[in-house]
Amino acid sequence: MSDSLRAAYTAVSRYNHWIIAFAIIGMLAFGLYLDEAELERSTKVMLVGLHKSIGFLILLFGFWRVGWRLREGFPDAVPGMPRWQEIATKAMHWALLVGILAIPASGMAMSLGGGHAVDVFGLFTIPSPGKVEWLSSVGHVVHGLGSKVLIGLIALHTIGAFKHHFVDKDTTLVRMTHGGVTGEAA
Repeated sequence: MSDSLRAAYTAVSRYNHWIIAFAIIGMLAFGLYLDEAELERSTKVMLVGLHKSIGFLILLFGFWRVGWRLREGFPDAVPGMPRWQEIATKAMHWALLVGILAIPASGMAMSLGGGHAVDVFGLFTIPSPGKVEWLSSVGHVVHGLGSKVLIGLIALHTIGAFKHHFVDKDTTLVRMTHGGVTGEAA
């Protein structure tokens, strides 16, 4: 990426961000629903299967998303941002990228390690290696606890974006919604 473009996110980066954001938020809500809802067994089995299929797609897209971010790097901080905020921003972005991969991967580990194949929309099946207790246990802990951590990270990320837009009146949010890099936020 040239220096003149380092102040903005590319169109591909913006699309990647919003696609994965809506997919992850939707799946987190879906997962919470599955945990809390009292459903008939057949309905729950069908919905968990759908959750696994969508999770597999999110994992694939997540690899693309993280690979793209590693290839492109991160744009420079907006002018005048305190150094501690730059560090916090980088840490937040890296934590979100890890979460994008860790949550769906741990869901797969939980299922496959539990001895359950993953049927992906009826198109193909990822076979289980059989019961692998440690894999299922680690997957279960990471998926359950990690999902809650990811919800917190997304909340902080969103609050930070709005703080930059409405309090600091800088272009942080505008660069991710419109790609603009000049002028002040509305």
